[in-house]
Amino acid sequence: MKDNKQKIQEILESNPQGFIVREIAKLSNLARQTVAVVLAELRGAELINERSVGQAKLITWGVK
Repeated sequence: MKDNKQKIQEILESNPQGFIVREIAKLSNLARQTVAVVLAELRGAELINERSVGQAKLITWGVK
């Protein structure tokens, strides 16, 4: 069974344009809070990029 980090990584890698947290939660069948925790870990490891789009943050996989 895939762990939450692996699920989220695969989702982010599937679309280079990125996703917002709500979309990641829906696609992964995880709670938004769980997604936020995993994204914080990935951000700390510098594996994701974030940029603001209005009030949302667009999250993409990979380093700049």
